[in-house]
Amino acid sequence: MAPSSSSGLTFKLHPLVMLNISDHFTRVKTQLNPPSSSCAAGNTPAATFPQNFRVYGCVIGAQRGRTVEIFNSFELVFDPTTDSLDRAFLEKKQELYQKVFPGFYILGWYSTGSEANESDMHIHKALMDINESPVYVVLNPAINHAQKDLPVTIYESEFHVIDGIPQSIFVDASYTIETVEAERISVDHVAHLKPSDGGSAATQLAAHLTGIHSAIKMLNSRIRVLFQYLVAMQKGDIPCDNSLLRQAAGLLRSLPAAHSEKFNDNFLMEYNDKLLMSYLAMITNCTSNMNEVVDKVKTAYAKKSRTGGSRIPFM
Repeated sequence: MAPSSSSGLTFKLHPLVMLNISDHFTRVKTQLNPPSSSCAAGNTPAATFPQNFRVYGCVIGAQRGRTVEIFNSFELVFDPTTDSLDRAFLEKKQELYQKVFPGFYILGWYSTGSEANESDMHIHKALMDINESPVYVVLNPAINHAQKDLPVTIYESEFHVIDGIPQSIFVDASYTIETVEAERISVDHVAHLKPSDGGSAATQLAAHLTGIHSAIKMLNSRIRVLFQYLVAMQKGDIPCDNSLLRQAAGLLRSLPAAHSEKFNDNFLMEYNDKLLMSYLAMITNCTSNMNEVVDKVKTAYAKKSRTGGSRIPFM
C-alpha cells in the first residue's frame, strides 16, 4: 500500500471523470473481445483477450489555492512498443480543450488497474513539463461486491529517500466527490436505465428494492460505527476529538425535530384536516347516491299514477 500524501492539497473529483474512464474501458474491452454472435456473422475468429489491458487518458480541471477540482477527462493514445503516450495527439487534444474550456488545465492522467505500478512513473514524469505536479487517477475495473468505497484512487508523486537514494514514488491522496446539478441528473438517468434484455417490471422492482436495502444497510453500519466511536470517546478509551464532536452535533441539529411538541400539534392538525376532508367527501358521495335513488323512486311512482295502477306507498 502506498504511503499517504503530505502535500496538504484538497482533491475534488466529479462523477463525469469516473463515467468517462469506465466508458473508455468498456469500449476498448468490447473491441478487443467482441460478442460471439458478431464474430460468427463475419466468419472471423474472436480476438485473444488480454487479461491485464489498460486504458490511458488525461484529467482536466482547475486549481484554486490548495483545492484541486477534477472536472473532466479525455482519452490518450498509448504506444505499447515504446511504453509512452502519443505526444502529438496529446498536444492537439490539449489545444482543442483550451479553446472550449479556457479555464481548465491538464492536471494529470488516468489509467485502469488495481493500483499504481512502478512502470507508471515513466508516463508520470513525461507529463511534468505540462504540469509540474501531475495527479494520477486509477480506476479499478474489477467487480468486488464486498467493497463499499468507490474503486478510484488518486495518487501524487513525492520524493522520498529510500536506501539513501532520493526517489519519486506514488503516494495516496484523499478526495471527495463533488457534483453539480447537471451531473446529478445524468447520474440519476444512468442509474434508472432499463436493462438491455428488456427485463420484466418485477425484475426492475427487485433491483430497485435491492439498491434501497443496500443503501439503508450501509447507512446503518456507518451510524453504528459513529455511535461506537462516540461511546468509546465518552468512556475515555480514545482521546476526545472536539472537531468530530462539533460535526456530530451539527449533523444531529440538521435532522428534522420529529419529536417536538410543536411538530406533534401541527402533524395532528394536518392529519385531522385530511380525515375531515375524507369524511366530507364520503358524506357528499352518499348524499348524491341517495338523491339518485329518490329520483328513480319518484319516476317509478309517477308512471304508476298515470297508468292508473295501484299506488305503492313511499317508504
